[in-house]
Amino acid sequence: MLVVVAPGQGAQTPGFLQPWLEDPRFASRFDWLSTVAGLDLAHYGTEADADTIRQTEIAQPLLVATGLVAVLEVFPHPSDAFEQVGAVAGHSVGEIAAATGARVITAEQAMVLVRERGRAMAEAAGVTPTGMTAVLGGDREEVLAAIDKHGLTAANDNGPGQIVAAGTLEQLAAFADEPPTKARLMPLSVAGAFHTRHMEPAVGHLAGLARSVSVHDPRTRVISNRDGKVIHDGREVLARIVGQIASPVRWDLCLETMEDLGVTGILEMPPAGTLTGIAKRALKGVETFALKTPDQLDAAREFCAKHGESSGMNTTPTWRMVVSPAKGTFHISAEAEALDVLPAGATIGEVASLRDRTAITAAHGGEIVEWLVHDGDLVSPGQPLIRLHPQGGY
Repeated sequence: MLVVVAPGQGAQTPGFLQPWLEDPRFASRFDWLSTVAGLDLAHYGTEADADTIRQTEIAQPLLVATGLVAVLEVFPHPSDAFEQVGAVAGHSVGEIAAATGARVITAEQAMVLVRERGRAMAEAAGVTPTGMTAVLGGDREEVLAAIDKHGLTAANDNGPGQIVAAGTLEQLAAFADEPPTKARLMPLSVAGAFHTRHMEPAVGHLAGLARSVSVHDPRTRVISNRDGKVIHDGREVLARIVGQIASPVRWDLCLETMEDLGVTGILEMPPAGTLTGIAKRALKGVETFALKTPDQLDAAREFCAKHGESSGMNTTPTWRMVVSPAKGTFHISAEAEALDVLPAGATIGEVASLRDRTAITAAHGGEIVEWLVHDGDLVSPGQPLIRLHPQGGY
């Protein structure tokens, strides 16, 4: 199985976009997304210095635009992607690129949202001096206890041996004076404490905009940063992207879901390297491909062909199915078992895993055509559970 991932803020480096813009087709598409965002992203990706592209309101649109255009270079005919990509995921702002690749929102909607996300988060970061520090190594429980002791938030849990603490600069200074045993601290070059309560003002702004955004259910599995669940309702995908601004990124749980899915290959969109590096440590035996420059495109396509398989969501209209968000045992609800037609939002059952129990709802409702699993069956993330026919003449 192939999973395509998009990196988050901090992956950008000065001049990383230069070789890509030498391709007229890439340059033209990139210019269009820059126009939508109202920013000279070509300048920022080729000529601007590290301090400039570190700014939240610049870095975020730059990363999303790059990922969106690069994926079209890998899959010149977008429909081809859905025959190969088993799942998508994005780290932090990379979730916007991932959701767009899954056809939840359009590229134009993505650029407006990421522009406003960057501006709102930069404004929120200016209220109180805050920052983020990566904690490398150490005992996980001890690291988490130390973060909590100093009033910090574990804003990114990126997998074995890498947790990012975030909070005020005073809290981070105290943390640095009393670090966890056998852990190395590395202050990050970011403008604020992202994915913490300090970003809550930005959530409200983006939530207001998101109410006007039309969405579609994803055409492939979308793995959510919040908890590693596979989300199949387009409205929920967007709501989670908005809420994630002030909530921790659980990339460790995303990696667990990839493992549950049986991933064999992970392709990272440019500027690549960060997420494939994490995957190499966390998912032993899984092949990775960090797409950094356009001269790698042929090799990237070969990598996709080697690992690709359809998620199964492309051949059936996704609003007719309800899928499992996680690996576990499916238990049907008494309500769903007794009905022939489910109202929108009805609970069809739950998936029980070693970690938790997740209720499954039929977001759109409809007449039950067939159950695709039985009570007590083991299910995998994104596996169809029930097929529905919509009511009301659709």
